[in-house]
Amino acid sequence: MRTSIATVSVSGTLTEKLIAIATAGFDGVEIFENDLLVCPHPPEEIRARAADLGLGIDLYQPFRDFEAVPAAVLEANLERAERKFRVMERLGADLLLVCSNVSPASIGDDALAAEQLRRLAERAAEHGIRIAYEALAWGRHVNEYLHAWRIVRMADHPNLGTCLDSFHILSRGSDPIGIEAIPGEKIFFLQLADAPLLSMDVLQWSRHYRCFPGQGTLDVAGLVRHALNAGYDGPLSLEVFNDHFRQADTGRTARDGMRSLIALEQTLRGAAHPAVPTGFAFAELADADGSLSGVLSALGFTRTGSHTSKPVELWTQGEARMLLNAAGTDPALVALGLDSPDPARAVKHAETLLAPVLPRERAPRDASLDAIAAPDGTALFFCDTAWLGDFVGSGDPGDPAAGTVEAVPGRITHIDHVALTQPWHHFDEAALFYGSVLGLRPQESLELPDPYGLLRSRAMSTTPVSAAGTGTTDGGAGAAGAAEQVRMVLNIAQVGAGDTPWQHVALASDDLLSVARALRARHPELLLPIPGNYYDDLEDRHAVDPELRRLGVLYDRDEHGEFLHMYTVTVGRVFFEIVQRVGGYRGYGAVNAPIRLAVQHAGHPKMGQ
Repeated sequence: MRTSIATVSVSGTLTEKLIAIATAGFDGVEIFENDLLVCPHPPEEIRARAADLGLGIDLYQPFRDFEAVPAAVLEANLERAERKFRVMERLGADLLLVCSNVSPASIGDDALAAEQLRRLAERAAEHGIRIAYEALAWGRHVNEYLHAWRIVRMADHPNLGTCLDSFHILSRGSDPIGIEAIPGEKIFFLQLADAPLLSMDVLQWSRHYRCFPGQGTLDVAGLVRHALNAGYDGPLSLEVFNDHFRQADTGRTARDGMRSLIALEQTLRGAAHPAVPTGFAFAELADADGSLSGVLSALGFTRTGSHTSKPVELWTQGEARMLLNAAGTDPALVALGLDSPDPARAVKHAETLLAPVLPRERAPRDASLDAIAAPDGTALFFCDTAWLGDFVGSGDPGDPAAGTVEAVPGRITHIDHVALTQPWHHFDEAALFYGSVLGLRPQESLELPDPYGLLRSRAMSTTPVSAAGTGTTDGGAGAAGAAEQVRMVLNIAQVGAGDTPWQHVALASDDLLSVARALRARHPELLLPIPGNYYDDLEDRHAVDPELRRLGVLYDRDEHGEFLHMYTVTVGRVFFEIVQRVGGYRGYGAVNAPIRLAVQHAGHPKMGQ
């Protein structure tokens, strides 16, 4: 379908916006009036620039507070409209968005509104222009889409139709099934926006928190299906008011908007994700100073091989595989390997969703591994088992390269999840990216207290979680299950906590207490110290084993099971978590996240302190 986006959805000047929108692959654009008013170029030049970029001007908007007014006000409004029509002719736009009246002076009279909108449509027809009437969710008398349609039908003019806006419809809880009662040819335009569920005034919600389809919780795809069933054949257009988007990189936001429409169209076609990853093949850590090898050795990992052409070591325990890259920077998580049933199809699918494929240098015998870049720069590799052939080595636990610290008996089985801190303005982009490119299902977004503000967090998983079984996490809600799934936690530090871009790898254990006892006895310096006050409160709330206090193990439970977990200290930007899910526990211990954050900040003061 034809794609379009309102200029209000991205940052920058009007000319910058047009370039970014065209580069992202959109077919058309809605010109938001304020963007034109502050532009130094005349409408004719904007028209020419859009044409040179291959963009049609699909809509000019908004025209406000027109209908259901006293006669004297109507005449002034018609004169105002005539001036807009002349601007539109210069701009090359033939569709004007008219929002339902919000003025206290407006009259609650549908017949009067229809009569006046008909007069507007008659004037517009003289200029070859059509009118799309939209019900604002906060309109004074008209705030429901079917109410707007009744007025359009009553006016009965070929140049008057309705504009449907997913936010205005879904934010009020209106049932979009009624769209199918509107003839498709009278749906002149379809504007799309998603939003997180928030309990607040709908006007403030609309002006600040809209997002692209797939980034919120509204059923935008369901609404579009109803419009298509009604016979709508116009553009799918994004109209998003979002404070973060208006400050973010223009091209990046436009590309993210296009990704959302591509993913939406795939959903509408009922297309299954071609290659959802089944698990973590590896986590790759930069380790220029070699500090992480000692940590892995202490956790029970063994160096089992070295890459045949790169300074990379393979460390394994059970099905958990870690790569240490000596050519990297200070300790940081730089790449993830994802087990894929069809790596080639996975990469092709990622490319259709505008994910950048990373260039790679290979030796002639290296496995063919393609990687894409996630929004935060993490490289994502789609893997079959061939990559293991790139590593050769002794697998001898006594090899000095395996580290000199005494190893804890191995009870780690696989990588349970990975947590990545996102730049503050990339959080929604990351959620859409991992959802569309990897097929991960987003869970509830949480705000967790941090000593310096708030930590916003959302978990995503390849395994869906039923509403009854959703559990909160140290980073969001997750899904229970075996190792053959991918769990990722996206974090963003807010309100002063943005200088701590920690990443962590959570390792699953089938006997966490044994691991904890061995670590406490042999390597207590590696464990994050947990305050005694935490255990005083924990023992008041739950009948837990007193040994948890001695070992520094944290605890949570939900209706499905129990959760034991513990943390290492941070090395560079990375720390490890060891977790054990007992029964069908589906969370990640969100109740304990503030404890971890406070202790980590105590050991890592803010810059300048």
